[in-house]
Amino acid sequence: MNRLAKFSPPFRPSSRAAGFFLATLGAVLFSAKAIVVKFTYRYGIDAVTLIAFRMLFAMPFFAAVAWYQSRRAARGEIPVMTSKERLQVCVLGLLGYYLSSFLDFLGLRYITASLERLILFLSPSLVVLLSAFWFKRPVERRQWMAMVLSYAGVVLVFAHDLSFGGGEVLLGSLFVFGSAASYSVYLICSGELVKRLGATRLVAYAMLVSCVACIIQFFAVHPPGMLIQPAGVYGYSVIHATLNTVVPVFMLMWAVALIGAPTASLLGMIGPVSVLFLASWFLQEPITVWQMAGTALVLAGVFVLMGGGAGRLSSARQREARPSR
Repeated sequence: MNRLAKFSPPFRPSSRAAGFFLATLGAVLFSAKAIVVKFTYRYGIDAVTLIAFRMLFAMPFFAAVAWYQSRRAARGEIPVMTSKERLQVCVLGLLGYYLSSFLDFLGLRYITASLERLILFLSPSLVVLLSAFWFKRPVERRQWMAMVLSYAGVVLVFAHDLSFGGGEVLLGSLFVFGSAASYSVYLICSGELVKRLGATRLVAYAMLVSCVACIIQFFAVHPPGMLIQPAGVYGYSVIHATLNTVVPVFMLMWAVALIGAPTASLLGMIGPVSVLFLASWFLQEPITVWQMAGTALVLAGVFVLMGGGAGRLSSARQREARPSR
């Protein structure tokens, strides 16, 4: 009898269904961030104020998780962070959450929510390209095919929107592309740190760094009187901080634990599709044939890319599952 099977938990359909539900709802809620940002911009605030209010309301949740993790480290349940790890967390928090979010919010002032979500979905292909450049890793045929499909889809929607928005669409797209690039660098650089600290700990600490940076930026740019805003700004900021930031972060984390990262990533492709229809419903953004075709191409590209990654990860897991002694 395989000793590994003796200690493996039984397959629970309910747990797998819960994982699918959490991954799907988390992707929809996170993608719906663009809708809430668009509504908040109607009050005439700038990106600095918008992101500061988001982080101000999200900060207590991440602070609570960070405090719990620090208590575990103090009790010896998990390793205490080194000075080098603390510095790395600060850099990653500024790069992956502060800079990425700020550029994203700047871009949303100029482009549609649908185009924003498609550009952000170029992150997997950017990770492949940056990894090939930095680590001299060869790009496989499947990856080239995925990137051609993804970029063709974004170019299709971008060209359509450019004919109506002109220079503003170009500027906004560049901001959002910078956001995707920043987050891709974060994903590449955080790999080893996640192994040492764990995803929950890293996300909590990195988000806290981002929260502090956003609040400092707000007071550096605006007087304290700018904290007084219409009630709608507070309302949308609370929704943005909770339903579009804190809740999906932990939903996706739990989904990965239940169904694995490859499956959770594939379900994340629901995000761009949901934004397409949510933007039409809430913002009256038209759903055109160009948008549908572009979305289909981007999703096809991500599916091809993640399909290859899922296969490699599955093989690795099968090797790890063999008894080592």
